[in-house]
Amino acid sequence: MPNQAALNQPYPLTVESDRLWERARGLIPSGTQTLAKGPGQYVRGVAPKYLKRGRGAHVWDVDGNEYLDMNMAIGPVILGYADGVVDDAIRRQLDDGITFSLMHPLEVELAETIRELIPNAESVRFTKSGADATSAAVRVARAFTGRDRVVCCGYHGWHDWYIGVTDRAAGIPGAVRELTNTFSYNDAESLEDALGDDVACVIMEPMTFEEPQPGFLERVRSLTERAGALLIFDEMWTGFRFGLGGAQERFDITPDLATFSKAIANGMPLAVLTGRQEVMAVLERDVFFYTTFGGEALSLAAAMATIRQLRVRMVPDQLDRVGRAIRDGYDHIAAELGVSAWTRCIGHPSRTMITFDESAGPPLLLKSLMQQELLRHGVLWSGTNTLSAAHGPHDVQHLLAAYAEALGVLRHAVERDEVRELLRGDPVEPVFRRTGNFNMRPRVRA
Repeated sequence: MPNQAALNQPYPLTVESDRLWERARGLIPSGTQTLAKGPGQYVRGVAPKYLKRGRGAHVWDVDGNEYLDMNMAIGPVILGYADGVVDDAIRRQLDDGITFSLMHPLEVELAETIRELIPNAESVRFTKSGADATSAAVRVARAFTGRDRVVCCGYHGWHDWYIGVTDRAAGIPGAVRELTNTFSYNDAESLEDALGDDVACVIMEPMTFEEPQPGFLERVRSLTERAGALLIFDEMWTGFRFGLGGAQERFDITPDLATFSKAIANGMPLAVLTGRQEVMAVLERDVFFYTTFGGEALSLAAAMATIRQLRVRMVPDQLDRVGRAIRDGYDHIAAELGVSAWTRCIGHPSRTMITFDESAGPPLLLKSLMQQELLRHGVLWSGTNTLSAAHGPHDVQHLLAAYAEALGVLRHAVERDEVRELLRGDPVEPVFRRTGNFNMRPRVRA
């Protein structure tokens, strides 16, 4: 019988997942379309590889095992799987058509809605992926300023201008890689070092898991203005989760440009570029940014319905309450078990992360054992608590109970120095994501 999202289950059987994986290997390079969903981010031999369906905050794999999902499709599913209101909006639009030979009224209606919500959204453009939106923002900034260099902080997608600063830069010309530098979050001095009269823009995630220190974002805003560079907020994660106006509304910092995706359409593919009208005006003629599917109507209908539900159900407030209960609950469990010195829950309540300190052992091994044990309790987890409106009180109760069981296993494993021995498969692999202290641009200031 397949496992349920319940405590003290056996480790799930993943026979059909493994069969599909064997068919994919050699056919699909790396086996996955999304790195964060691939087998390398899960303990092999224990975790499922393919999900078949979802409802609310729960998913079922191809072997029929049920899990409480703490990833929510890596962020896009903010209302929950198979949300009736959004799905009905998609079906109604499907009856009329998906994409057309001319523009669709929803392009105007959704742009007006976004203008009402996002502080900097004097102008709005649509595309299909977050990487497209961030790359468009960088191109707009270069065109508007007449400069070439980009300074970034965070993760911004797979396109050349950004991925060239990572260790996956093969295929990207050196001349392109040389035009991007990074700075460290909460370190305004590192940004000041990177700025110069050749910098077109500073693009950053306004917050990942670390809270901005008092005055940091304000300092970033003033430094970019002084340098004549545009400030771009990559709000893929913060948009519609921190509030309907995103991080710029929460922190009261208005960037010149901003990009959104993930939570805007409850899983349908849509990304948005917003910005000051005078900056976005370069898209009228000078900058070419068009795509066949930019006005695809199913996603626009889904976004209209999603935003309406976020408003009516006050979802950002709900995520805040639920996330605080999870964050505080985890830290309370860790304290009771005597492990709070090496593990805690951090981040904005809508998306928190479990951290492990090296004093207890290699963090990836600790994360892997935690993941393995959570799977036994019917929780699909890869390091974060990414919430949706479908995560209810019972889900929170189950998650915290599963954390308590898993942390108990971790504590004993750390005490006996047998974390690796308790893993039933290969541990989680590292990824390239870093947000500071690499590819910096040192500068000696007068």
